[in-house]
Amino acid sequence: MPTKPELIAEELGMPEGPVWCEDGTLVVTAVAEGALYRISPSERRKVKLADTAGGANGAAPASDGGFVVTQNGGIDWSAMKAPASAGTPSRPYPAPRYVSPGLQRVSRGGTVSRLLEGMQAPNDLAIGPDGTIYFTDPHKFPAPPNSTLARVMALSTDGHLRVVADQFRFCNGIALESRGTLVVTEANGLMRVTMQGEKEWIIENLSHQHATDGLAIDTDGRFYLAASLDHGVRIIEDRREVGFLPIPGLGATTNVCFGGPDLRWLFATDGLPGNVWWWRDMPTAGLPLHSWPCPATA
Repeated sequence: MPTKPELIAEELGMPEGPVWCEDGTLVVTAVAEGALYRISPSERRKVKLADTAGGANGAAPASDGGFVVTQNGGIDWSAMKAPASAGTPSRPYPAPRYVSPGLQRVSRGGTVSRLLEGMQAPNDLAIGPDGTIYFTDPHKFPAPPNSTLARVMALSTDGHLRVVADQFRFCNGIALESRGTLVVTEANGLMRVTMQGEKEWIIENLSHQHATDGLAIDTDGRFYLAASLDHGVRIIEDRREVGFLPIPGLGATTNVCFGGPDLRWLFATDGLPGNVWWWRDMPTAGLPLHSWPCPATA
């Protein structure tokens, strides 16, 4: 197992959506701030990259060094009485700046534009080898009980939008396997979804905490799940948990990604208290991600 994680950034407003960049930095979203930050891991330094308003949630790389971002539209965290911090002095959340839920495009320099509007509350995304954007579109958080309106969507490079699969309780994280199937975290479990919309449980119940968020996949096909209220990263192989990477202190882990020169570094975002963590010595490299192909006119 790898060594204990290192803290590389803190005091972010609900960090999510980590993306490793070719320049050796990590970009994360800040859901509560409606922003993106660029982090230099070795220097433990963060710089605000973009202001998206609303709730920038997931992020994926674009071919020009920018990003595609899922925009949930904005959440009033204070009204939900969500703790602004866990184990550290409380910091108030900023007032929400609501926008239409959908997809946003953030350039390498931080310019923000819209790709898609009018969705429910897009959460996470993955890019296919042909440039298709696959994204989860659950309810506005928190979801109403017993609802099944959450769905997985696909936006092709020609602008065609379709429903890949629906009737989810709360599909959240999403990743693309090497075999071409999608894997999503659904409620308290992990589910495989084909491009024809067929669904199959990998594991239906992962934890008594009933909370699982984003995920990443390594080259051997293992899943690394943000264990949310269990505070760490759960490793799944052959439909069972084979490891757990704990994060020190209290918190709520939101997402993970691989990075580094050989993709053997693992990063995790801690929505609460607002930290980002780094494991440098993973035994298996992460699965390389596809980039969204920027249009020539972008």
